[in-house]
Amino acid sequence: MEIRESVRRRPLVEWAAWVLLSELAGVVGGVATASAVGTWYVTLVQPSFAPPSWVFGPVWITLYALMGTAAFRVSRSSDPRGRVALYAFLGHLVLNAAWSFAFFGLRSTLYGLVVIVPLLGAVAVVTALFGRVDRRAAALMLPYLAWVAFATALNYRFWVLN
Repeated sequence: MEIRESVRRRPLVEWAAWVLLSELAGVVGGVATASAVGTWYVTLVQPSFAPPSWVFGPVWITLYALMGTAAFRVSRSSDPRGRVALYAFLGHLVLNAAWSFAFFGLRSTLYGLVVIVPLLGAVAVVTALFGRVDRRAAALMLPYLAWVAFATALNYRFWVLN
């Protein structure tokens, strides 16, 4: 408990911890992605609306920072619903990382689809739960929700085309 209380007394440290935790989900997923992007992914028939590969890195780094900031805002709230919202947030990070392993690690557009659909639902639930605690936190989640909806459509088209 001592570490937790020490972090809580330093908002900047707590914010950085939430952002780093969120970015860590990207790093974990990146392990599966790195080996497949230049080999398997480039061999796939690309949907017409697929962005260039270089777009994904900056977008995800930004989204993880926004997600971490949203979680930080909820963690600072005295609303008792915040605890449930943060547990849901942590659970959704597992799905987030799992998608990279399903799509890139297993090199399967189908398994990616099987993971990303529940991920989209989880992001929507987390956004709603955050909204009950802190409206700004929910607003910070909206770009992520939009991106995962886009990624779901993209994953679906990859599955159809390949």
